[in-house]
Order: sequence, then structure tokens, then C-alpha cells
Amino acid sequence: MSVDIATVKRVARLARIAVDDEDAERMTGELNVILGFVEQLNEVDVTGVEPMTSVTPMAMKKRQDAVTDGGKADDIVANAPATAENFFLVPKVVE
Repeated sequence: MSVDIATVKRVARLARIAVDDEDAERMTGELNVILGFVEQLNEVDVTGVEPMTSVTPMAMKKRQDAVTDGGKADDIVANAPATAENFFLVPKVVE
């Protein structure tokens, strides 16, 4: 796949990035080099290779999936000027 200046300008416009003609020409070459590397990676046979989360084999640390209230309600409202039953109290505003 090859990228031309029009594609670079279109992507820049979509990303809301101001790109002049000189920068667009430079970016065209850089993006073509990157895409060439990705195409080179596609040539590698990865059949039978399991996805990895690390370069060394290890078991993922997992916590028990349980629904809790967090146990921090008292800490959360500790600095509030007015609270009631772990809720923030705010003055009533009617305009």
C-alpha cells in the first residue's frame, strides 16, 4: 500500500492538524516507510503462536469479580462541609 500527498492531507484534515505542502511531502515518505514495515511483518507466519501478555510466561493476576460499595463512603465525605448518611448536603437554590 502506498500513501500519496492527497491521502496525507485528508488524514491531517480529519485529525484537525494543519499540514502545509512541504510537511505533507515529508510525511508521505515517512508513512510509506511505516506501511512498508507493517507489510513486512505480515509476511511472518504466526500460525499456532499464542498471544502473549509478557515476554516471560506468567499467570495473570486476577481479582475476584465482586460488586461492593467500595467501603470508602466515610473517607469520601470526610472533607465536605455538610453531610448526612454519607451524602453531600448542598444548599437549595431556587431562582
